[in-house]
Amino acid sequence: MNALNKKTVEDLEVSGKRVLVRCDFNVPLKDGVITSDKRIVASLPTIKYLIDNNAKVILCSHLGRPKGEFNPEFSLAPVAARLSELLGKEVKMASDVVGESAQALAAELNDGDVMLIENVRFHKEETKNDPDFSKKLADLADLYVNDAFGSAHRAHSSTTGVADYLPAACGYLIQKEIDFIGGALANPKRPLVAILGGAKVSDKIGVITNLLEKCDTIIVGGGMAYTFMKALGYSIGTSLLEEDRIEDAKNMMETAKAKGVKFLIPVDNKVGKEYDPDTEAMVIDSDSIPDGWMGLDIGPATQQLFADAIKGSGTVIWNGPMGVSEWENFAAGTIAVATAVAESGAISIIGGGDSAAAVQKLGFADKMSHISTGGGASLEFLEGKELPGIVALNDKD
Repeated sequence: MNALNKKTVEDLEVSGKRVLVRCDFNVPLKDGVITSDKRIVASLPTIKYLIDNNAKVILCSHLGRPKGEFNPEFSLAPVAARLSELLGKEVKMASDVVGESAQALAAELNDGDVMLIENVRFHKEETKNDPDFSKKLADLADLYVNDAFGSAHRAHSSTTGVADYLPAACGYLIQKEIDFIGGALANPKRPLVAILGGAKVSDKIGVITNLLEKCDTIIVGGGMAYTFMKALGYSIGTSLLEEDRIEDAKNMMETAKAKGVKFLIPVDNKVGKEYDPDTEAMVIDSDSIPDGWMGLDIGPATQQLFADAIKGSGTVIWNGPMGVSEWENFAAGTIAVATAVAESGAISIIGGGDSAAAVQKLGFADKMSHISTGGGASLEFLEGKELPGIVALNDKD
């Protein structure tokens, strides 16, 4: 997949045309109130470009998991209200997805108008990528723009199906993801350092395998690191272990050695008696975690080791925390890595999910080159997998 060669919204002739835009408005709601509008704000550049170029804008998205039924709890109405505020103009809200309300509002749009249809997942056909449903969505518009990177790894009607019926391009948000992540993999400024954390090795095997071909250094922390320690014959106490992945861990470390890729795992750990934010804790070397203790964060010597490896990098990709970073007592490792990345001066790409949340919480967001809007999608992209929502778009001529 040459994702860098896809048509963008600027390659379409949008003036006077009805443009269906797939956004990622899957925002957190509490009692019907949006608790973070980051995803809405991220969609604004594409929407504003279309308004400024006299398009008739029809927005669509999913929210939550309504399981194919109309459920007011998952209505996008709060999103329409917030969007109206952010754009300084009314965003009309359809009461359905492809029914009479959506069709009537779409037909009445003037150039520069914006409307939002209801949650596409109110129809079970959406996640099945049903051709009839895709056609009904496509019938609302003349052109299609996908700007929902967070759903680009899903082959659904609103992310891929409609592209069978309409000229299709990516919006600014997807373009930015492709440029940063695709660029880092295809032609990185070296050295290229990947930092991988989180709980499970199994989630990251494909990523590590792909990155072993491209990286100069791979750093492994978080719960997944203990499977690598076990593979080296260390005693890991009651730390997180994926028994069936020990062989994989061994192979990856051997491959790294053969390829001359630096492969760093923790040399010391902050361990706790039990999985609890206030558990009794101590710092111990990686090869001698006592029975009955579990690793919950990387230790100070490891923080230094990882920070030194990050210091001279040209490009850094980071996905996953170094410990149980939501607990204050076990957040130091993640903070140390975030600080090192922020101060490295490297092109820094944060792969969504927990690492993005950590960076934002610590106030380092503005020091990172790119924070991905899609955890699962960015992981699959790093794995070298084709993302259906991007494959479906038209190539540049």
